[in-house]
Amino acid sequence: MGEKVRHILALSGGKDSSALAIYMLNKNIDMEYVFTDTGDELPETYEYLEKLSSYLGKSITWIKSERNFDYYLDMFNGVLPDPTTRWCTRLLKLVPYEEFIGSDNVISYVGIRADEPHRSGYISTKPNIKPVFPFIEDNIRRDDVIRILDEAGLGLPDYYKWRSRSGCYFCFYQQKREWVGLYENHPELFRKSADYEKSVAVDGVKYTWNKGEELYDLIKPKRRNQIKQNYQNRVKREKKKFKVN
Repeated sequence: MGEKVRHILALSGGKDSSALAIYMLNKNIDMEYVFTDTGDELPETYEYLEKLSSYLGKSITWIKSERNFDYYLDMFNGVLPDPTTRWCTRLLKLVPYEEFIGSDNVISYVGIRADEPHRSGYISTKPNIKPVFPFIEDNIRRDDVIRILDEAGLGLPDYYKWRSRSGCYFCFYQQKREWVGLYENHPELFRKSADYEKSVAVDGVKYTWNKGEELYDLIKPKRRNQIKQNYQNRVKREKKKFKVN
């Protein structure tokens, strides 16, 4: 008899991994659901995971790094993470997840959709972790994900009203209009994010979440209105382009 294989679906609190958890319910798989908590997620993320757990009828295993963001920021001498380094994702998400798995043979279910050829998602270098992509295999796209969540009665997490992705409240991937959304929906979290910019690294450089522009500059009335208008104009252009295509 071969060694038991664990089936694990890592949840982010976002729409795709949540829809995948629902989608896999009728596959008769003994699935483990895990969420790696950085301790700096949005309140809406925690609320949504509670609703999802209730729908799945199974508890979600909470994983957390022994060290927090501030500890690692100090270790990196005040240098904020960015799309190139991504040390926060690696140390606060991936390392705890792989420690949780250990040496067990695992099939890791990844919620990348068929209409996302540019994304690779989490792919471990450990030979005992095999990633699978059910949405790609079954040609599940964004509209299908929305339908799955709506039919389950969950809908989208509330943060999608002003933000395009899950993650920490200070995620460096946020667009400027999303930083404005953070300020308007969670001003206290915006201030905490801006406070990280006050620290100066040992090389004498002041690091900011957005290159060349501090967070407090984004929320000045004139600049905030400009950011919102630029976003609306971009949405109109994309809609027009879509209709032409």
